[in-house]
Amino acid sequence: MSRYLIRNILVALSSFIVFLSATVSSAPYSVNPGDILKIDVWSEDLLSREALVRPDGFISLPMIGEIDTTDSTPSEVSDTIAQALSEYMKDIPQVVVSVQSVAGNKIYVMGKVVRPGEYNITSDTDIIQALALAGGLNTFAAENDILILRREADGTQVSIPFEYATVKNGKEMHTNIVLHSRDIVVVP
Repeated sequence: MSRYLIRNILVALSSFIVFLSATVSSAPYSVNPGDILKIDVWSEDLLSREALVRPDGFISLPMIGEIDTTDSTPSEVSDTIAQALSEYMKDIPQVVVSVQSVAGNKIYVMGKVVRPGEYNITSDTDIIQALALAGGLNTFAAENDILILRREADGTQVSIPFEYATVKNGKEMHTNIVLHSRDIVVVP
């Protein structure tokens, strides 16, 4: 095959991959420690309230006590609360949990960036966007040695390499992954 044909196939394949990644819907939001939840129990004003998710992932509610929100969506927390309240009520109550503050949805950028620190994120944020939040790389940054440190659900920590220079030049765009809450971007 000619180099021209191979190049066109690669360009088409790259465009298709970008199209697929843009059309894939993001995962539902998981409640994080530090978030503030608004809990509404239909026709039970005394049970409706706001609750801060503690660092251990639990919230405390009257009558039912401790509720674990770890790795749960707001809808799943609603179901858990409704089920727990049903022990004290004639019917299963209608419970709606909404996230009032995503203060627990944070990423961290450290190392050789202009403004290292902790950043609250309110939408899907990829590595390049996180670096932009931090003011970009400083002059001495090793742009091809960036790491993303991520703690998995089982507690193990993984390291994901990222080559900024490659993405900056419009190549390997699939490596510009969306960050998860509590990810750490390390720029040596």
